[in-house]
Amino acid sequence: MKNLLTLIFLLQNMILVHAQETTALLCGQLITAKDDVVHSNAVILVEGEKIIAVGNQDLIQPGYPIIDLSDHTVMPGLIDAHVHPLIYGTEYQTNHLKGSSAFNALRGLKTVQEWLHAGWTTLRIAGDADTQYAHFEIRKAIDSGMFPGPRIVGAGHYLSITGGGGDINYLAPGQVVIPDGLIVDGKDEIRRAIRQEIKYGSDWIKLLVTGAFMSTGDNPKNVHFSDEEISTAVDEAHRRGVPVMMHAHAKEGIKKAILHGARSIEHGTFLDAETIDLLLEHDTYLVPTLTVGTYFREVDSGNVAMTKAERSQKAFRENRLKMLGHAYKKGVKIGIGSDNVGFPASFMANEFAEFVKFGMTPMHALQAGTKTNAALLMKEKELGTIEVGKFADIIATKNNPLDDITELQRVQFVMKGGVVIKHLDRK
Repeated sequence: MKNLLTLIFLLQNMILVHAQETTALLCGQLITAKDDVVHSNAVILVEGEKIIAVGNQDLIQPGYPIIDLSDHTVMPGLIDAHVHPLIYGTEYQTNHLKGSSAFNALRGLKTVQEWLHAGWTTLRIAGDADTQYAHFEIRKAIDSGMFPGPRIVGAGHYLSITGGGGDINYLAPGQVVIPDGLIVDGKDEIRRAIRQEIKYGSDWIKLLVTGAFMSTGDNPKNVHFSDEEISTAVDEAHRRGVPVMMHAHAKEGIKKAILHGARSIEHGTFLDAETIDLLLEHDTYLVPTLTVGTYFREVDSGNVAMTKAERSQKAFRENRLKMLGHAYKKGVKIGIGSDNVGFPASFMANEFAEFVKFGMTPMHALQAGTKTNAALLMKEKELGTIEVGKFADIIATKNNPLDDITELQRVQFVMKGGVVIKHLDRK
């Protein structure tokens, strides 16, 4: 009886495997992102969630359904390594208190679906604003197939000191509210917080090593956590196999973050020659998040914290782009991260244009938001390039973004895991 049940199980699985339909994507131009080559008249075969072949039209067999992208440029789905889908509005430090965690999850689901529709098939959340863990409930709903949405990894909250960038610093002492960050002081609180973060779904830990620009009452040029606290955070996270991303603007904060084992430096505003060399020496990624600055230079929020961000971005922009150009030329691994805090999905791809402005080639800028970010997330075997065996996360634009990088703001076709999310508009 046992052998009969085993045979039935195997036969059922064989039927399911053979029942999977192979779809052929015809590509006018194909950028696989694994190298600098652009292929013409290529074909991608997709079966189930995965890419099973990449080559020419000889791959197509009679009966294959065909998706005709022959007048488009095809490339891997985009990966944003620094987003905050629950944050919105100019009063973002308290907006998370205006709705329940359930409401925040519903609102956040709509947000990440819009981002997926714009071509962002994978997101790393750099901590988010919720009293609980709404964005991991979003991930759970997506992963279980309840709703379409991007792949999500990331941190539950950003860990901040009392009075730091994750705290609320403009209320009277007698007012007690839950801040958007997770407030931790000292080694014991840090260990407890990291254990809690991992318990509720964090596969990254986010540490605010310095003050922030987009917050009230703290200084981004100050280092907030002590060496002992940073070391404790990395030790606790690494014992659980979880990497640490560290928000750091000040030079000394960047140095401490690198030396204590950050996998990525977020922002790195006051980067210089010394910290560039440290990034190279320790093989640390840099996610500079330039788009948020360009957005707030264009939109006057009238908010104190945002005005702080706007002014700082204007004051430091020229030297910052110069240092990023040096970092790129020396070989620092730089990833795309928009730091989206409520601006339109179409603006996220402006990050690629910012990379081109500091000297990166359009191809390398595209790879920064695909191949490089997949490696940063330690998912290079699954994502980031169009290769056999990887997830069929595929997008297309009408024109070639290597000719005009802003074309990535106009993605016309999106497939995630073999499922078409956004169809071509043939009107």
